[in-house]
Amino acid sequence: MRPLHEPDTTSYIRPAETLVPCSLSMDHPGRRTLLFFLAFVPIYLHGASSQEGKLVQQRKPFFERLRRLEEQFQRFQEVTLTHLQGIANNYNVSYNIDTQFQRLTEESQALVLTINRSQAAVQEDLAHLKTWMKKTKRRGRKVDTRLQALDLALSEKSKHQAWEGKNQKAQQDAISRLALNVSTLQNTLAHLEHQVNRQSTRLAALEGQLQMANSDTAAQGLILAPNQPMQPGLNSPKLYHEKQALRHRNSPQDLTATLQGTQKPPSSSNHWTSTAAPRGPPQLAWPPQGTGKICNIGPVFVFPNASAENVVFLSPGFLKGLRALSFCTWIRMTSGYLGTLFSYATEDNDNKLVLHGRDSLVPGSMHFVIGDPAFRELPLQLLLDSQWHHICVSWTSTQGRYWLYVDRRLVAAGSHFREDYEIPPGGSLVLGQDQDNVGGGFDSAEAFVGSMSGLALWDRTLFPREVANLAIGKEIPTGAILTLANVTLVRGFVQRINCPCLEHCP
Repeated sequence: MRPLHEPDTTSYIRPAETLVPCSLSMDHPGRRTLLFFLAFVPIYLHGASSQEGKLVQQRKPFFERLRRLEEQFQRFQEVTLTHLQGIANNYNVSYNIDTQFQRLTEESQALVLTINRSQAAVQEDLAHLKTWMKKTKRRGRKVDTRLQALDLALSEKSKHQAWEGKNQKAQQDAISRLALNVSTLQNTLAHLEHQVNRQSTRLAALEGQLQMANSDTAAQGLILAPNQPMQPGLNSPKLYHEKQALRHRNSPQDLTATLQGTQKPPSSSNHWTSTAAPRGPPQLAWPPQGTGKICNIGPVFVFPNASAENVVFLSPGFLKGLRALSFCTWIRMTSGYLGTLFSYATEDNDNKLVLHGRDSLVPGSMHFVIGDPAFRELPLQLLLDSQWHHICVSWTSTQGRYWLYVDRRLVAAGSHFREDYEIPPGGSLVLGQDQDNVGGGFDSAEAFVGSMSGLALWDRTLFPREVANLAIGKEIPTGAILTLANVTLVRGFVQRINCPCLEHCP
């Protein structure tokens, strides 16, 4: 216990640095004043208390006031310390908030970068999706137009069948009328036969009378002069032979057979024609033959697999519009379907001139397209035997006629296909792929798989003799506007091989 006159100053005399948190800065003016006050007051109180110790007996009320003042100061010091600690805590919280805000800023920047990358990837996917959608719509339009063309062809075929049915009915009616006419003729011939029999009886009676007259004349000694010609009587050999011929010609059975063998009911053109057995379609003077030994036809382009990259470009394109053409080439197929042989595309139509098939079509079926959607389906099943074959397709805008030759043989023909139509110039020419846009848009399902050689294109229709000479390697028709010498670019796995003869080519 300390005496009352010696107050305990250690309870409030503390170093100034213990009252200041380590996180407070000394550069603020208010804080400097507070620290100075906290350091000066204890020193002042300590000096005052030492002087009061000497005068404690004299100034007891003063000590009481000093003690109360000390208690107040302690409370003031505690409150001050509490405020300083709160200020320090607030500063620490502010510093932590800055740190967290900076970290959040970095995280937000990283998140923005990630979002930008994701957005770029999504935009790229959307671009691919748009391209695929456009391609799908384009193919859908092609399918729709082809379906419409098929519907039109079916309707025309049904009309043709109905017309044929009417013709058959008309022919049956004509045959019925002819049978009635034949029956009438048979009755007439029977009546004529009766008349001929009556005339024969009369002739026999006249012959008997003539013989009696001749015998009487001989008995009377009538003799003809040697130089007098004998008059043809009823019993002369000439008259006898004419009578027998008349009987033979007038036989009703022979006349009926003759009519049935040489006549038929009148057709719509009111002409009589022979009813002999109908002949088959006209055959060519040469039988279908294989390739034989075909040499010196130029390079061979081999398309090894069904890839969208396998394509051959030719340049220049058509320099003028075509109103007729002939496309000929040697090909050997190594797949189970016919791919695209030739494709010509322009800006307004990617199928201006195409010879193509795909894996979804009937095996051996190829579409001959001129100005999509118009096309004709060509039967080329003969080409699926993995052997070399020569094909030639000709077309003219005059009456829209077209012809397909395989190994010199005409296997298909027709008319009313793109009449008075002109294929415009300035397009893109490729081999082995179908163009969905100019110079691109290839599809592996439409790729040609096999070998191709001796390709040529003319701006006129070839004669059958020219096709035959070309197929046997005898002569190349003049005036070709496009050959394999026009190849400017070979892409993918397509190989160019030089072979002396086709039989040595792959």
